[in-house]
Amino acid sequence: MLDYQALLKIAYEEAEAGFNEGGVPVGAAMFNAKGELLGRGRNRRVQDGDPSVHGETDAFRKAGRQTNYRDKILVTTLAPCWYCSGLIRQFNIGTVVVGESANFAGHLDWLREAGVNVIELNDPSCTELMAKFIQLRPDIWNEDIGECCND
Repeated sequence: MLDYQALLKIAYEEAEAGFNEGGVPVGAAMFNAKGELLGRGRNRRVQDGDPSVHGETDAFRKAGRQTNYRDKILVTTLAPCWYCSGLIRQFNIGTVVVGESANFAGHLDWLREAGVNVIELNDPSCTELMAKFIQLRPDIWNEDIGECCND
């Protein structure tokens, strides 16, 4: 059995780095079925001026081309938005580990309906970091997630 909390630690390190850079603190990492790291990344839409660089997409891109995604594990500090949920479904990623869904519920039921194994960790550190960011920077939060996508 994999230690999902240990996998989340890598994604959380990315979230912290993003926060410290002035960006949205969502970190992610992609692993193979054995728990070996394939790629890690963070939301860099503020830092790069690119609205498509969410944490999940950054980690996915850095993992490189895979011949099969069903056995891959995508770990993210925050429940995925529609954009990232679409990526998960498009490539048939088998397991998604979510650090927290209290600040943003995401679309976990939609992923489960597609057969994705969704594991929610309800991690207090992830919840606290995102809540702190939302309080400090509601303008950035509401640019593309806070106001448009929480339904």
